[in-house]
Amino acid sequence: MNIQKLLNDTLDNSADSYKSGHVATYIPALGKVDPTLLGITYYDLKNNLVYSAGNDCTPFAIESISKVPVLLLALEENGLKNVFQHVDEEPTGFSFNSILNMEINKRHYPMNPFVNTGAIVVNSLIPGKDSAERFDRILNFMKEICNDPDLTLNEEIYHSESQTGNMNRSLAYYMKANDMFKGDVEDILDSYFKQCSVNVTTKDLANLAALLANGGIAPWNNQRILREENATVVKSIMVTAGLYDQSGDFSSHVGVPSKSGVGGGLISAIPQKAGIGVFGPALDKEGNSVAGIKALNFLVKKLNLNIFE
Repeated sequence: MNIQKLLNDTLDNSADSYKSGHVATYIPALGKVDPTLLGITYYDLKNNLVYSAGNDCTPFAIESISKVPVLLLALEENGLKNVFQHVDEEPTGFSFNSILNMEINKRHYPMNPFVNTGAIVVNSLIPGKDSAERFDRILNFMKEICNDPDLTLNEEIYHSESQTGNMNRSLAYYMKANDMFKGDVEDILDSYFKQCSVNVTTKDLANLAALLANGGIAPWNNQRILREENATVVKSIMVTAGLYDQSGDFSSHVGVPSKSGVGGGLISAIPQKAGIGVFGPALDKEGNSVAGIKALNFLVKKLNLNIFE
């Protein structure tokens, strides 16, 4: 099959979908992004070839997709057992920025690493004496697993995140009051806001997804970066909790381990087959890329990538 033509067809099929969504205006800097943008990159593991179409080189904020590399870094630094003493691996029926699941069930730790409470706790597990040191470690790790030494912090997005992040502050202070993580709340939040504000492209995301799909071995140089068990665990959580409240529906109908972000990005890691990165900033009511999900669904069906079939 001609993958390049298929990617072009995928974008043609999905381009108008943005009209049913909206950019994330609750973070002012994200509200400035052109909602019509759409790009996709496909890393073919079988042939070790990369294909791209559309706005594949346009930088955008990684946002909640950052929860994947930061969880991977925490696992590599601390080990599976130590990380999951602080955060669970269960899906949640509440919004990604809700505290209700912990309050109602009297939980002593967050439900999973992809809700905001879990991601804040995971950030606190990254070694470093302060926010600057933790973020430096996170950024360097992102550069390695995305195979892009030029990844940078988007200062405008970071300041916008920090200035409007009061819900995350309330979550963090609730957890701190209940002794769910160590460290200074504002310092931990600072590195969390920074991790969400790194600029990436669909090519970066496809590299990250391909690394996961390849069991932690970088396909671009055949070097092991991640422990295989860490890659496996993260892919499994992507299946159950990767797309906020839409995770179950997405897994049933698309069927590939994926993670979204309100910057409009999506990654999909199809074991031993492919890594996919998509960018479409207009979001549905759950906070997922409207055009991105349609593009993924189209591509997965055409290539028979559903892991459950």
